[in-house]
Amino acid sequence: MAESASTPPTPPPFGGLQAIFPQLVADPYPFYAMLRGSNPVLRVPIPDHEGAGLWALTRHADVQQVLRDPRFSVNRLKSDLVRDRSGLVPAELFDNLDQLRSMLIVDDPDHTRLRDQVKARFLPRAVAALRGRIQDIVDELLGGVEGDRMDIVDELAVPLPAIVIAELLGVPVEDRARFKQWSTELLSVLGGTGDRAEGIARFRSALGKLIAYLAEIVEQRRREPRDDLLSEMVQAEREQALTAEELLANANVLLIAGHETTTNLIGNGMLALLQNPEQLELLRSDPALMPAAIDELLRYDSPVQATVRVALADVELGEHVVQKGALVACFLGAANRDPEVFPEPDRLDITRDAQRHLAFGFGAHFCLGSRLARLEGTLALQGLLDRHAQLRLTGEKLEYRPSPFLRGLKALPVAL
Repeated sequence: MAESASTPPTPPPFGGLQAIFPQLVADPYPFYAMLRGSNPVLRVPIPDHEGAGLWALTRHADVQQVLRDPRFSVNRLKSDLVRDRSGLVPAELFDNLDQLRSMLIVDDPDHTRLRDQVKARFLPRAVAALRGRIQDIVDELLGGVEGDRMDIVDELAVPLPAIVIAELLGVPVEDRARFKQWSTELLSVLGGTGDRAEGIARFRSALGKLIAYLAEIVEQRRREPRDDLLSEMVQAEREQALTAEELLANANVLLIAGHETTTNLIGNGMLALLQNPEQLELLRSDPALMPAAIDELLRYDSPVQATVRVALADVELGEHVVQKGALVACFLGAANRDPEVFPEPDRLDITRDAQRHLAFGFGAHFCLGSRLARLEGTLALQGLLDRHAQLRLTGEKLEYRPSPFLRGLKALPVAL
């Protein structure tokens, strides 16, 4: 008999979700393991909230089930908890959702309609055609490194995907520092730490600047179309397949998602290899292992640690019933360390078959840019290995950006 959501399991000894954010940022994996072993389907206690609440999932099977189940929505506004705590998130998420109504936060049929307008640029043949250009960018970035030290994040992991997505969309590459800063400010609201009002103010300011910036470029494409994705989206707008608001919202999310997560893949992946030198040397000696290595690096330290869904009905998960309106946090990073799927999950092994990882999500909202991210990660890591026979960490303290949901280093200094 499934346990009712009215009798939640005993939570772990943490003072609410907010209190564990610093731990999740520093090293989430011991916490995930503890939850998986004791409360893999956990109702997180939320003070002064009597609705369907928040649930946290850490098993691979449960996370995969929710991500493919149409009884769960990506629209966060259907959550009792989000509505109850509306003052804790930017008002734009409620009052002016059109600016953010991208394919990431809508269900079918709108999700498929929006995705269809841009997916051609991310199909296998289209991505493969970018290989030469991406290789040129990698060579240029690595060729510009001077001295016997390098910050892999700042000098490779950040600029590479930013340049690629800018060129793909049709955004001036020389503006990448500007949209990178706006992206950082937008994502800072996910950090869960610091002054909330200040974070919301930064979010609003960055969103306004980014939307205005994209609107200006879109207007240019209306007058003078080019061979870029923004021009194709403008044509879709003319054909009434996209509204003007949807065009900007999806351009916004493509620009941000197109570089943030790939930056983390390159940084996290290279750190994992440097911390496991035998795996680094194995990959250096056998480049044919690179595809399997990319999957394993995505599994081992996932760029996106969690995504959320909202229950549209009462749904049984394990021994519990998740009630309609519940916000469900699917911890991808935890699912990717589930020993039921990946034996010895805390060990990096680039020879293992890690294709069942959920780093790119699962189901209808599987990451549109996964092929492009893999290609950029492959060429970036291979470029580092080919150019530098000796790579080692400098011993400096490593810090992660303050978000438990997007896992990425602030810097990765290495000696060459």
